[in-house]
Amino acid sequence: MNDETADRDRAALAALAAAEGAAVAADSFRTDLTVEEKDGKTDVVTQVDRDAQETVIETIRTEFPDDPIVGEEEDALKEVPATGPAWIVDPIDGTNNYVNESRAFGTAVAAVVDGEPVGAATDCPALSDTYRVGPDGAYRNDEPLSVSDRTDPEAATVCPTFWWDFDQRDQYAAATRAVVERFGDMRRYGCAQLELAMVAAGALEGTMTNLRANPWDTVAGVQLVRAAGGVVTDLEGDRWRHDSTGLVASNGGIHDELLAAAREIDG
Repeated sequence: MNDETADRDRAALAALAAAEGAAVAADSFRTDLTVEEKDGKTDVVTQVDRDAQETVIETIRTEFPDDPIVGEEEDALKEVPATGPAWIVDPIDGTNNYVNESRAFGTAVAAVVDGEPVGAATDCPALSDTYRVGPDGAYRNDEPLSVSDRTDPEAATVCPTFWWDFDQRDQYAAATRAVVERFGDMRRYGCAQLELAMVAAGALEGTMTNLRANPWDTVAGVQLVRAAGGVVTDLEGDRWRHDSTGLVASNGGIHDELLAAAREIDG
């Protein structure tokens, strides 16, 4: 099997695994859930998260039984291997939304080789939207994706993404201020993979944070943005990687202004 064929196979399997995990989440959506706290009152998990991750892993193992798997829940690695193939899984991105019966959640799966994504998918079952990316490009429900062509910050909509801990709420306030002073409008959906997918689809012009994000919250969406014509950097303006500090994703046309806003968050 050559590299191109392998990449296509991994991209297809990422989409299948995301769909299987999303089906598990959808089956229990808006039912009586037992919710547990992990590292705080806004960092929660359910048994459905664990079941969805197990389903995703089982799907991957059918074709690539020896590949390392990085995932949010227990029994998965937490760091992306520097070399070789690996998989990155978020069984339910947006668990707070999920437990509060909001539709903004999804299952994200990315396949990487030497730390770089070769295929990914984010399946949002309650929205009936599936985003996927591979060697053939980026798609939502099999329609090609393209970032927006807006270049005027005052006409742009931007999302400050991820959640600042209670002892960092001054940074959340600073992020909000930086956005509302520079851009036309602001959104926040509480699901980073969906927010990145929306940048890829042109529904947002950008999303940003000063924080170092977990790979399961980001890698699939970052690949979508890039394949759809957008730009993703760290706080220094260098190409974003899964281990970067800060994440600034945009349509390209407002990137400099968005990068400046992200740098304002912690001074």
